[in-house]
Amino acid sequence: MTVHAGSAHSAKGWAVRDDGFPATLVDAVARNAGEAGGRVAFRERQYGIWREWSWSEVRDQVLALAAGLDAIGLERGHALTVVGDNRASIYFSMLAANALGAFPAPVYPDVPVDEFGAYMRFGNPRLALAEDQEQVDKLIDLRARTGQPEMILFDDRRGMAAYGVDGILPLDAVREKGAARLKAEPGLRADLSGRAKPDDIAVLLYSSGTTGMPKGIPLRHRNVVGGVRNAEAGGYFGRHEELFAYLPTAWVGDFIFTLGAGVLLQATINIPERQETALHDLREVAPTFYLAAPRAWDNMLTRVQVGMADSTPLKRRLFDFFMPRAIAHERNRLAGERLGLSERLLDLVGEALVYGPIKDFLGLSRARRAFTGGEAMGEETFLFFRGLGIRLKQFYGQTETCALSAAQTEGAVKLHTVGRAMPGTEVRVDDNGEIMLKSESVIDAYYDDPEASAKAFADGWLRTGDAGYLEADGDLVVLGRVSEVVRTAAGERFIPNFIENRIKFSSYVRNVAVFGTGRDMLTAIVCIDYEAVGHWAERRAITYGSYAELSQKPEVLALIEGVLAHVNTMQPEGLRIRRFANLHKDFDPDDGEITRTRKLRRAVIEESYATLIDALYGGAASVTFEATVAYEDGTRGVLRRDLAIREVPA
Repeated sequence: MTVHAGSAHSAKGWAVRDDGFPATLVDAVARNAGEAGGRVAFRERQYGIWREWSWSEVRDQVLALAAGLDAIGLERGHALTVVGDNRASIYFSMLAANALGAFPAPVYPDVPVDEFGAYMRFGNPRLALAEDQEQVDKLIDLRARTGQPEMILFDDRRGMAAYGVDGILPLDAVREKGAARLKAEPGLRADLSGRAKPDDIAVLLYSSGTTGMPKGIPLRHRNVVGGVRNAEAGGYFGRHEELFAYLPTAWVGDFIFTLGAGVLLQATINIPERQETALHDLREVAPTFYLAAPRAWDNMLTRVQVGMADSTPLKRRLFDFFMPRAIAHERNRLAGERLGLSERLLDLVGEALVYGPIKDFLGLSRARRAFTGGEAMGEETFLFFRGLGIRLKQFYGQTETCALSAAQTEGAVKLHTVGRAMPGTEVRVDDNGEIMLKSESVIDAYYDDPEASAKAFADGWLRTGDAGYLEADGDLVVLGRVSEVVRTAAGERFIPNFIENRIKFSSYVRNVAVFGTGRDMLTAIVCIDYEAVGHWAERRAITYGSYAELSQKPEVLALIEGVLAHVNTMQPEGLRIRRFANLHKDFDPDDGEITRTRKLRRAVIEESYATLIDALYGGAASVTFEATVAYEDGTRGVLRRDLAIREVPA
């Protein structure tokens, strides 16, 4: 269903679609203020105290900011660059931009200034909003290089008092200017409330840029509203959820699952004080809906394991008794088996003694809906959390689809699939094995990129670039990127990412790159998970002083060897990993090895580690690897590391 600018207006003034949903996010704010004005909409922890805004107060904040942004030159169709961590004022400003027919273009906070220009190519971003002094400095540097942005707004005043730079303005001043305009201009409030249209861009996000310059991905209001509507119809979202806003604002998961769903479904959006306190704040909030990437769930599992190792002997014995049984019970449930009376009673006792306290420790005691997506999740981690009673499920989507395409439903969860298409979404697989999608949540085209758009979109269908297949019951299996289907020297087809995800099922592996294109065997460069392997080493009295030293310990090499040997048991004979090396560091987005969303840039890795890759195939037992290091003062040095190369036994 596509609803265009001529949407009907309700009797109370906000535009609605023919399915009753608000036509835009701005209309949703107006509806929420009109129907549930006193309900808590946003909560943000500041100096240890939770500050609250009702929906009526959110509407007033958004309109005041919109009037202020309008006064300083934010125009319809233009971008407002946004950079910083989650803040209520940043969310209000994003909605205020929407009220003007403009759109926010959020950027990851850790993007260095040298790369920043790639995220300001579209929408004439004359204005930028920075969270704090660190991001303001970055934007000032960028302006000196490129002339943009002309005006820099900032939220956090700390450290900003002494800045004698033109074109810098506190966000509070913009809000005050807007509030004064609303008082002085009687018709302005109604004008601002009605400017946003369903075809307007709600947010401009960017692709990961694994193979080149990131593409601009414009999500329009009708895409966001349609996607959230589909997800609610399938039971994936509920009304009045408690949400936890900790995901990067530049990731589609935050805009859709936090801001979009939060506004459209009248949720309460809880914002941590800062990223360093997020785990503590999560426990205070205890959200009813929680989304995290597989690696974040792995980190949670590691926290539990580390905590249990340091707890009392009684707690360890209870954990060691109940958790294996909980995982076994969950595996049986997923296989369609009914638990007997004794097993159900054991689960009740386990809930009281073990599962409940762990969920409370993690802040997930109220999580009715929990999801993971973005890449495959390890079976061990998936079953652990479901064994605790957290109904964790996989979902599948891309930024181009508002991240809402397919997901698992309770009672039909399989370990190897991502579930079935959401209501209102069509899925098919073409003759080349590529997954194709059609839905109201799918964008029409990339921003100002007709060539890329022509390749990706045809007759309303999106070519996802993912390889996969549909099972007989409609469940979708995702194998990896179509572009990554390669062959060994013997002609066997494989997708490196599919094998890499299987390896990363282990909590001891943070990142891995698999090689073998045109070669007679597969090899791998492994980046250990420093926290998980470090804890494993400490329990065995293995001393180390750094990541590099830990990675080369014989015991750690044997540990990773075992991980790879286990994965090999699931691989055909010709696609088993024969040799590997533990890298002295993790792959780093600042080195260009992975994207900000932690996807491998294979071309960069193959070039940067050519010496190591040659050694993996050359039969050497070790290699001296030289890496160029860039220091903060701009100077460069060379770091030499001796890296061991190990065989993976049959």
